[in-house]
This record gives sequence, structure tokens and C-alpha cells, in this order.
Amino acid sequence: MESTKSESYFVFMNYDPEYQRLLNDRTKRGAHELDLYLSTKHDEVLRSTLEPGSYKKTCSFVIVDGFAVEITEDQANVLRSAKEVRVVEKNEEFPECIA
Repeated sequence: MESTKSESYFVFMNYDPEYQRLLNDRTKRGAHELDLYLSTKHDEVLRSTLEPGSYKKTCSFVIVDGFAVEITEDQANVLRSAKEVRVVEKNEEFPECIA
């Protein structure tokens, strides 16, 4: 049975030498190029694996080459099989601890 409830997931990418090169460029231009590169790369992975309009990318994470996306459990499983993807984890929010 297909899941239909969208939830937040974190997606972390496999090693990418271009990401590493851009990450090491500490200039303002380098930071801009890295942001643009990752946003485009993450959007392309989503476009090539999931149905258009069936997901919502909420942000890209520059420090770890990853992104957050609202998808179903079935879509998370599809992303897990993409060659560029290392890990897909559900965003587990924990209730506040009461001391």
C-alpha cells in the first residue's frame, strides 16, 4: 500500500569532489558558487527521482551536502535508491523534556 502522508526527511549526498572543492573556497564568490551548485544539484536529484509537484524541498545544507524535503515514506525509499544519495532519514522531532 502506498503511503500518502508527507513528512520531513533529511537527505545526505554521497561524496562529491566538486562540492569539496567549492567548500574549500572561502571567498564570498566561492560561498555563492557553492550555494548555487548545491541548490541546483539537490533540485536535480529530486526532479530525476520523484514526480513533479509531489514534494517540497525546504532547504539545502551547505555544511554537509544535504537537504530537507517533505515527502512520503514511499518517496523516501525511492530517494534511498538514487546513486547520488547516501542517507535518507526521517526528521524525528522529540517532545520537550520536562525536568
